[in-house]
Amino acid sequence: MTFVQLIECRTSRLDEMNRLMDDWVAGTKGKRTATHALVGKDRSDAAHIVEVVEFPSYEEAMRNSNLPETDKIFQGMVALCDEMPTFIDLDVVRDERLAEDTVRRFFAALETRGELPPLNDLLDEDIHSHDPVNPQDTIGLDNARSEFRMWRGGFDFAFRVDDVLAQGDRACVRWTWNATHKGEFLGIPATGRDVVMTGMTLFRFADNGKIAEMWWQHDQLGLMQQLGALDELEQ
Repeated sequence: MTFVQLIECRTSRLDEMNRLMDDWVAGTKGKRTATHALVGKDRSDAAHIVEVVEFPSYEEAMRNSNLPETDKIFQGMVALCDEMPTFIDLDVVRDERLAEDTVRRFFAALETRGELPPLNDLLDEDIHSHDPVNPQDTIGLDNARSEFRMWRGGFDFAFRVDDVLAQGDRACVRWTWNATHKGEFLGIPATGRDVVMTGMTLFRFADNGKIAEMWWQHDQLGLMQQLGALDELEQ
């Protein structure tokens, strides 16, 4: 379970403290166990500083605390604070990664059997989709649904989400697509062949939390080869 340490202090020397943190990052390179650190300043009290540091576990946090570089930085931090910093150790009991949940639900919706779901709970009305298979960008929810129906008309498929990386208003997904060619696709009659395609999709989220833009990268050439569309060219 992920472990979080909450550090609170009061200081009017935030710039010096930031430089101190930079020294700690440089000094513990390759040894520190912290995976994410965030520093915030209280809007109602500029001297009130809160740092949130994430670790893979409590044990890893203790190992990080025992580094000589950490102790040195702590002493420097105490010297910069108006009073002794306070530390709160937190076991994370709930961790909602909203962007990751949204993109996973999106891929699950695309492979739904029967009618394509409306997708209006996932995609912004003004969605922009950039896909190299199309000569122009697909703009608008209705047009995006039509594009997805084209793929669904040509294939029975399922996505395997291999990796999700999310930061700010962006999320990047590496996926594997397994499909059976059941209908006409880009002028190619149904072959009944089982095909596999890998790719990545970058998502941008709107302020309402819905997907506003998508950039697709996939092995289109490999797909065409598996469908036999390049056989005549290779002869």
